[in-house]
Amino acid sequence: MLKTILKIIGVLIVLFLVAIFAIPYFFEDQIKAKIAEAINEKVDAKVTFSDVDLSLIKSFPSANVSLDQLVIINKAPFEGDTLISLGEVDLKMSIKELFKGKEEAINIDGITSKNGLINIIFNKDGVGNYDIALKNKANEKGGKSDPLSLKINNYNIENFKFRYFDEKSKIKMIIDSINHEGVGDFAAQKLDLVTKTTAKITLDMDKVNYMNNVALTLDAVLGIDLEKSKYTFKENKALINQLPLEFDGFIQMVEAGQEYDLKFKTPTSSFKNFLGIIPAAYAASLDNVKTTGDFTVTGFAKGLYTDTTVPKFNVEIASNNASFKYPNLPKTVQNIIIDTKIINETGILNDTYINLDKLSFKIDQDVFNAKANIRNITQNAIVDAALKGTINLSNLSKAYPIKMDKPLSGILNADVTTKFDMQSVEKSQYQNINNAGTMSLSGFNYVDENGKTMNISNALIQFNPSQVNLKELNATTGKSDISVTGVLENFYGFIFRNQELKGNFNMNSKQLAVDDFMTTGETTKTSTKKADAMKVPAFLNCTLTAKATTVLYDNLTLKDVAGKLIVKDEKVTLENVKTSIFGGTIGVNGAVSTKGKTPVFNMDLKLNQVDIAQSFTQLDMLKKIAPIAGIINGKLNSTIKLNGNLDATEFTPDLKTLTGDLLGQLLSTTVNSSNSTLLTALGANLKFIDVSKINLNDLKAAITFKDGKVNVKPFDIKYKDIKATIGGTHGFDQSMNYNLKFDVPAKYLGSEANALIAKLSAADAAKLESFPINAVLVGNFTNPKITTDINSAVTKLTTQLVNQQKDRLVKQGTSALTDYINKNKKPSDTTKTATPATPATKEEVKAKAAALLNELFKKKSKAVDTTKAN
Repeated sequence: MLKTILKIIGVLIVLFLVAIFAIPYFFEDQIKAKIAEAINEKVDAKVTFSDVDLSLIKSFPSANVSLDQLVIINKAPFEGDTLISLGEVDLKMSIKELFKGKEEAINIDGITSKNGLINIIFNKDGVGNYDIALKNKANEKGGKSDPLSLKINNYNIENFKFRYFDEKSKIKMIIDSINHEGVGDFAAQKLDLVTKTTAKITLDMDKVNYMNNVALTLDAVLGIDLEKSKYTFKENKALINQLPLEFDGFIQMVEAGQEYDLKFKTPTSSFKNFLGIIPAAYAASLDNVKTTGDFTVTGFAKGLYTDTTVPKFNVEIASNNASFKYPNLPKTVQNIIIDTKIINETGILNDTYINLDKLSFKIDQDVFNAKANIRNITQNAIVDAALKGTINLSNLSKAYPIKMDKPLSGILNADVTTKFDMQSVEKSQYQNINNAGTMSLSGFNYVDENGKTMNISNALIQFNPSQVNLKELNATTGKSDISVTGVLENFYGFIFRNQELKGNFNMNSKQLAVDDFMTTGETTKTSTKKADAMKVPAFLNCTLTAKATTVLYDNLTLKDVAGKLIVKDEKVTLENVKTSIFGGTIGVNGAVSTKGKTPVFNMDLKLNQVDIAQSFTQLDMLKKIAPIAGIINGKLNSTIKLNGNLDATEFTPDLKTLTGDLLGQLLSTTVNSSNSTLLTALGANLKFIDVSKINLNDLKAAITFKDGKVNVKPFDIKYKDIKATIGGTHGFDQSMNYNLKFDVPAKYLGSEANALIAKLSAADAAKLESFPINAVLVGNFTNPKITTDINSAVTKLTTQLVNQQKDRLVKQGTSALTDYINKNKKPSDTTKTATPATPATKEEVKAKAAALLNELFKKKSKAVDTTKAN
């Protein structure tokens, strides 16, 4: 009997387990259909979710329905904007809900969601993108019940982001890293909701940042009256960073908007409350910090929040004669006084004003004071402020645990008053800005994370009624020193409106090393961090007139550098920059831009009397364009136009991208042919030229280059009475293809040719033509291959000499031939007189002429010696 019972129990367990796994397959489509129907009948938006999964195990004994990638996309007027995106949504419900009919509502007990985004937007017309509920849908259904019903007991959201943007007021708020949970019976009309929340808040208003990743923690019990839409704070504890706050009162949804009646305060008056305001990135543990005095925050908000009004509110922040000292630091911050009020007495947002009546503190003997008033905050904020006092920067890290790799040092002095309105700042109406006073910094030392140092011996800024003048800035960093003066045109626009920093400056330097101002990678024992790409700051819009005795750039030393630099739109434009280098001068006009992914440049260079040996050795660009270093000595005048990409970290030209042209003239040159394999080979193949004696003085050449290929426009040179034309191409890889055309007088074609020419009269020798000889150079500069057609030129010369001799002999006339014939006649012929005009005499003349030529050239033809004539 027992065995039978056990078998039955075992079978039931198996059946139960099978049911747990099998039932979801029968109900998933039904659940999916109901969820899709519930959403689509409620909202006017595009709603998608990738899948629905039903599990009886995940939340056993309850059922769990999971939706993946639920996304709600707005329709017009926010077409394409994401309203809600949820990575995962889990709905918890009783298993019995699965067995309800299609017309019956399913009750949801709990909701859990992860990795969500809620994106609320108000356009310029005040319309919000969240209003997507379909109107009068229930009436159209004739009272048909909803497919889903929420009777939630608990909910949880994890890693959510809430974004809010109002185009009209330019308010932007981001609440990130939201983790929130609540427990309460939403089936009841009145309930207590127990909640826990953590988040980080960033708030910007009209380009001004007021909060940046401020940590928020809130544990609260909210009394909720669903019928009256009223939410009452019963028990709560909030932390803003580490500042504790308690709330009391309620928020109620009414027809006109929201009704507020809230009070808040710090639960204690310890000055530790103030230290808790400091953002977490700069904060430290408050344990064992000794404080005196108090710090309190109190306030209220009471009234209606509508489209045109806000609740009246008053926030008071106060501290009197307080101090603090961290246990492991030597300095105490004392005599701290804070008196600040944020007040709205009318319910009109623009009437809000902020009074910082006093902020004062003392470290050692240095006292610093500040006060400010801000009003008309939403329409055209008016700021009236004053700073006065001294801060020894080295004391900051000795009094507060500032997270810095290297401590600061220097003395900051300020005595400044200012009054301005934001519209004048934005429109650069400097006449409406009133400034007075000075601010100075001396003995400032800073070391960055890569060990680079910046030392400012003296800096002085003078605030005039409509200008901020940089009266003095003397600084050193690495091998560099700079001295700068100038005018900042829109100092407040840069500070408060994120505008470009405009100005005109003059800079002088004895030595400027470009490397000192470049971002480098970080080297450790185990790795080397890649250097950051150089970028021209986007916020700069200024002109710099500079002079430097010495500038160190890459491996170059430039002397007496002077010119103008215009910085704008992530681009530096160089105007009339001149420098002495390579024994001459170089003038530069052009621009460098880092706006794109890859830095680019275009330059016009003018080289005057620069030394060829130095410039073509030290400049990789010139080496590739014309590899003549060590071969040609002398001076060069040249204009070069070029453009291309720059290496993002070294800021040197990327030769693979170089494009441009060069026009050059050689001056006072000599040729060192022994240093050139090419010239040595050329001399061996063309024996009529001594390459070491080629005169290149005043030679002008035009060159273009692109895609690593250099094209040399044909140019002429003279060697003795030989004319040569040279042109062709070579690559940056040193491969080449050149054509050389020589116009060579016959006397240079070898000793055999000269022997034949010697038999001619001076008049006939002068009539000889010059002969074209072509040479082709291929291979590369270190292993050239040279071919010439000199043999055909020699053959042509021989033919010309033979024909010239024939013509000369024929033209000697009949008398010469007759004398020759008569001289060789037999005695029997002496009674006759030869008559040249008779046919018989003509035939005789021809025969005798042939015999004469055979006599002159009776030797067999020999190969003509092509060695160089003596």
